[in-house]
Amino acid sequence: MPLPTELVRDFVNTFDVEAQADELSSPADLALWLRERGLTGPRDRASDDDLHTAHALRDALRAALGRGPAQHERPAQHERPAEQRRAAERQRLAELPQLPLLVTLGPDGGPRLIPADGGVAGGLARIAAAVVAASWDRLKVCAEETCQWAFIDSSKNRSRSWCSMRVCGNRTKTRAYRARKRGSRRLQGSNTDTV
Repeated sequence: MPLPTELVRDFVNTFDVEAQADELSSPADLALWLRERGLTGPRDRASDDDLHTAHALRDALRAALGRGPAQHERPAQHERPAEQRRAAERQRLAELPQLPLLVTLGPDGGPRLIPADGGVAGGLARIAAAVVAASWDRLKVCAEETCQWAFIDSSKNRSRSWCSMRVCGNRTKTRAYRARKRGSRRLQGSNTDTV
């Protein structure tokens, strides 16, 4: 089984936003993906309900990694930013699918989460449990809206915004530069009209 942080990243990346390509487009795809990572057994089969649960979990994780309110969330005008963030987090948690987990003691005597069920539901619960063990502050989604690829921020100060500076960072900076140039041309044009 992959390390928790890598597992969460890889699961979120089963949907490529830019290409609109879904690695988990059928129950069979889901069962294979889980089996290849040691999360289920060779005979476990996924259902349409399992696939729906996987998609809901993946979407909720991507939104949480984006760390901003989802599109449909509109904070109340009187709430302070910290309250708005907590409300957005509560909303995201409420949207997570129900995946029963048990708290047990691990070999080291520390608490750990294990799936209450086996099969595909148990495999998905293992992904949910990995969220707790993952380096959450290092997991992010690319700030480029057309990308949103999940990545592990390995920078010292955890300040990376893009999955790739050469691709997504460059796209964002180029768009901002062009917008500034257009704005300065408009200003120059309006200044010459008044002269």
